[in-house]
Amino acid sequence: MNRSGVFGIAAVLATTAVAQAQMPVERGRYLVDTIMTCHNCHTPRGPNGPQFDKALSGGLRFNEAPFDVTASNITPDPETGIGKWSDADIKTALRDGVRPNGTHLAEVMPTGFYKILTPGDLDGIVAYLRSLPPINNKVPDPVYKMQVPHQVFPDSEKPMPEADLNDSVKRGFYLVTIGHCLECHTPFGPPGTGIDYQNSIGKGGREFKGPWGVSISRNITSSKEKGLGDWSDADIKRAIAQGVRKDGTKLKPPMGFGHYVKMTDGDVDAVVAYVRTLPAKE
Repeated sequence: MNRSGVFGIAAVLATTAVAQAQMPVERGRYLVDTIMTCHNCHTPRGPNGPQFDKALSGGLRFNEAPFDVTASNITPDPETGIGKWSDADIKTALRDGVRPNGTHLAEVMPTGFYKILTPGDLDGIVAYLRSLPPINNKVPDPVYKMQVPHQVFPDSEKPMPEADLNDSVKRGFYLVTIGHCLECHTPFGPPGTGIDYQNSIGKGGREFKGPWGVSISRNITSSKEKGLGDWSDADIKRAIAQGVRKDGTKLKPPMGFGHYVKMTDGDVDAVVAYVRTLPAKE
């Protein structure tokens, strides 16, 4: 094994050891504030970007054909947030997409990616949400217009064993999954079939409208012509953490580079290692 391989493995092991050593609240804060990009939807946006003085108190509105919903207040406020929810209620909402009253969350909430969460990480997320200052902010009630299929991301149907996080590619898959990266970077299939993970995973091409204008998700497969096949690892890391493409142009939200910049080097390296495995799609 060459020296770079040794150092790569050492970086993953060191990152995994740090994650395991973190207190639950610290681990939850790290996940929520970085790879999971919860602030992208659940924190209000002002003219200058996210209003972190009102962090996670309810944010973006999604008025689409199946639903008209606003991202929930997930602070511990008992009246307008999740202060009256039990730990089990929060975990059920994350893993199964069901509120305590039995209603399903809109599919814009990426619950189909969260079944892979390790028990320790799930506990950490709950602990962190409990630690937030309660903010009284009533968001509009959801309006559901039609049923849409609930998709669970392939190979994420159950919690990942903690030991698997020591493997760089598996750790990258875990992070990319809880970050629901391939939700945005994979196009829809025929009407009524949902996102086409089977045939077009990572192909990009979806449009996202918001305060930033219109963004089109990039092909992140190993295709040299359409994807990232001719990008170096450093190019990909710069795009993830700084929002800058290989050609120097800037990325737009909802790409969460403003949150990814706070990830550890080991975690970003793991994400790159997994993305490198995506088959080329033209």
